[in-house]
Amino acid sequence: MSSTIEARPDAPTTSEPRKPFYTHLGFQILVGLAVGLVLGFIAVSIGKTPEGEHNWLTNLLREVGGAYVKLLMLLVVPLVVTAVISSIARLQQVKNAARLAVQTLVWFAITALASVIVGIVVGLLSKPWLTAGVSGDAAALPSRQGDWAAFLLGLIPNNIFGLNINASINDAGVVTANPSFSVLQILLISILFGIAAVKVGEKAAPFVGFMESALSIIQKVLWWIIRLAPIGTAALVGRAVATYGWASLASLGAFVVALYVGLAVVWVAVYPAVLRFNGLNVAQFYKNTWPAISLGFFTRSSMGTMPVTEQVVERNLGVQREYASFAVPLGATTKMDGCAAVFPAIAAIFIAQFYGIELNLTHYLLIAFVAVLGSSATAGTTGATVMLTLTLSTLGLPLEGVGLLLAVEPIVDMGRTALNVTGQALVAAVVGKREGVLDQKIYDARPQFAA
Repeated sequence: MSSTIEARPDAPTTSEPRKPFYTHLGFQILVGLAVGLVLGFIAVSIGKTPEGEHNWLTNLLREVGGAYVKLLMLLVVPLVVTAVISSIARLQQVKNAARLAVQTLVWFAITALASVIVGIVVGLLSKPWLTAGVSGDAAALPSRQGDWAAFLLGLIPNNIFGLNINASINDAGVVTANPSFSVLQILLISILFGIAAVKVGEKAAPFVGFMESALSIIQKVLWWIIRLAPIGTAALVGRAVATYGWASLASLGAFVVALYVGLAVVWVAVYPAVLRFNGLNVAQFYKNTWPAISLGFFTRSSMGTMPVTEQVVERNLGVQREYASFAVPLGATTKMDGCAAVFPAIAAIFIAQFYGIELNLTHYLLIAFVAVLGSSATAGTTGATVMLTLTLSTLGLPLEGVGLLLAVEPIVDMGRTALNVTGQALVAAVVGKREGVLDQKIYDARPQFAA
């Protein structure tokens, strides 16, 4: 039996006046991208210092870009905790909550499998050009590596906060503590607390109310940070061009093109097929979700984009709030068709070809297996190094091959994240449609939310 949609008191009833195009965040980010390319070109023209160090402009771009990424990551922990606990508490208000959760995970797996198949096919078709002009000078082990044993053990939290502290002592005897966190551990802890709050019932109402209030405040602060995206985009793009130079980017041009072709095939063929199969208008879906997709492209963070994704899923796609607030946070941490399916498939074929290693059917089946079951290793944050190394180690390929791709990491990560965000919204809409928690009138109307 499907759930029944109730009218939301805060649902918009009249069309909001259109704002000038230059006030839209998407346009401002495009300007930031153009400025970043210009600044990167200027930094390359300046060249390095006589000592062989990066010039002042490159250093400035690196510092500004790094600061913006830190700001985005600043609220990841409280955002996951408050969003997941609140969403589980709200989900109990929806009939067939368990069925909704299972359907969400099933469609996560279906779309991930389709995406990794696309990645493998595109990688095989592009093999004649994939490694052309690439030298082995940049081969190096990544700073972070994925391992199945470590991944499974990593599911068990070290403490209630999901935090790890790495301490080191320098030659002067000064102790430095570097805290880090596991988004997956925090997700599991939050799910545990959310389920416990539901089981406790009325006594947990103040706790759930506090979490919902905290979530609203955190989302507001995060939106202020997102508004800085044009500056962050300019710095990150400029830094990539200045650090690696046009020659490095050009040598990996075939890989970049192949990856974006794979992402595009999923975007224009796989996802539309899923939408049509479930009776949803394709053009309307992309129009409704464009604010989140474009923001994910430039910020390169599914977690940072999550508040906007949830807004478009609820206000533009018409998915019931109680389900949207569950599906979107879960997807932002575990649904990664770009980072965990298309990218590792093409990258694995690239690295195998570079080192002269032939892949067989078993290898391709393993790539699909890792993509479907191991996507949570990407943790919803920028980058997909852990997922790639997890794939390479499973296949027995050299992990040093990761270093070959670092020059284009910022460029490819933009497309990967945009596909991640699209897939997260897609599954919420599909399950919402199938289970009767999607308002078709809102879905078909003019989008009410635009970043």
